[in-house]
Amino acid sequence: MRRSLLMLMLCMPLGTAAAADLPPPVTDDMFAPVDEAEARLGWQLFWDPVLSGNRNISCATCHHPDFGTGDGVSLALGEGGIGLGPDRRVDPENPPEQRIPRNAPALFNLGAREFTVLFHDGRIEVDETRPSGLRTPLEDEMTAGFANILSAQTMFPVLSQDEMAGHYSENEVSLAVRMGRITGEGGAWDRISQRVAAIDAYRTQFETVYPEIGAGRAIAFTDISNAIAAFIAFEWRSDKAPFDAMLRGEAEPTGASAKGLDLFYGEAGCATCHAGPFLTDHGFHAMGQPQIGPGKAERFEAHARDIGRMRVTGDPADAYKFRTPSLRNVALTAPYGHAGAFGELDAFLRHHVDPAAGLAAYDPGQAVLATLQGADDFAVLNDADERTAIAEAVEIEPVPLADADIAALVAFLGTLTDQAAAKGRFGIPDAVPSGLEVERQRD
Repeated sequence: MRRSLLMLMLCMPLGTAAAADLPPPVTDDMFAPVDEAEARLGWQLFWDPVLSGNRNISCATCHHPDFGTGDGVSLALGEGGIGLGPDRRVDPENPPEQRIPRNAPALFNLGAREFTVLFHDGRIEVDETRPSGLRTPLEDEMTAGFANILSAQTMFPVLSQDEMAGHYSENEVSLAVRMGRITGEGGAWDRISQRVAAIDAYRTQFETVYPEIGAGRAIAFTDISNAIAAFIAFEWRSDKAPFDAMLRGEAEPTGASAKGLDLFYGEAGCATCHAGPFLTDHGFHAMGQPQIGPGKAERFEAHARDIGRMRVTGDPADAYKFRTPSLRNVALTAPYGHAGAFGELDAFLRHHVDPAAGLAAYDPGQAVLATLQGADDFAVLNDADERTAIAEAVEIEPVPLADADIAALVAFLGTLTDQAAAKGRFGIPDAVPSGLEVERQRD
């Protein structure tokens, strides 16, 4: 007979606080249901470059399973880049104006009901007091019609000239964005929807998945987004890692991972923020992460300081705070930090337990960046006043850990890897309905 989780905890070398803080196992009721036909439609759209202004970038370009649903670099080259992952480079015929200012976040478990705030700064969140049920910096009319927050977040990358829309003069989508025409006839979303509707294989599937379209309603951008959200929720649900087997009472940690678990839920204090079954409190914390790249700023601002959550709330108390990421599959999702400043997990942890000291000693060589002529990637970090401001905002006390402790934490974090989820349920399609090239690594 399998031992109960309680018995397992009694047998494990954990402190009382550690045992008390272990989360419950992941269960089906933690997730919203997903229609597989809708997810299969979203699967094709996710991989199809037809959604980008220049038809050259898909969602998968920056969220690829080969790189832990990220892109394997600190800050991506979106529009104006060629290639995939760390091999992506500048297109000499159409170079990017700047790097994408923040690291591409992983997509695991975003169909879970508790994910009610998204992006590093939380610029979209569930808010039942708003007409659309969502709060964003955009007008309420722009958030109407999305099935959920996961669907609504797709509105941002397709409108960004650096990510998917393209530079302002290059195509009809980017031109509409430049003119401020997003919704309505002739707006950016309408132009994307018309592209998709013109493809027979897509139109047939939309008519089947959404009966009102079959009855004559035109395909809307929100339909495209809803399908993509269903796909992400279905494809990258992650609850079959060794850690999950432990929570279900089917296994127990051994060796370094056992020590790492004890540290994580005990004296290292990691679980204070990385709590619950998905290892995140969904909150915002100032952890002294180095800023590299241009920073999240308005188009006219060059090398602006990235103030994180404060950019959304306007509250100085939120300066340099960023959302706590889920740690599911964290061993696969390098680089780390909102700007991807750390290419290795152990280096990130050493910084994380003593951010002020880590910031003072930060080695720029830890970043994973493609060559971009003219990019002054460390301009903000090299500003002594700015570095001091980031350090002074840190909200934790240093936690002294030896190298062996860091190694143990890395071993424990490895037990959060779910290989089946990392690969995905549908995987990489051989082709997409538009006939455009599917992003895959070259042999």
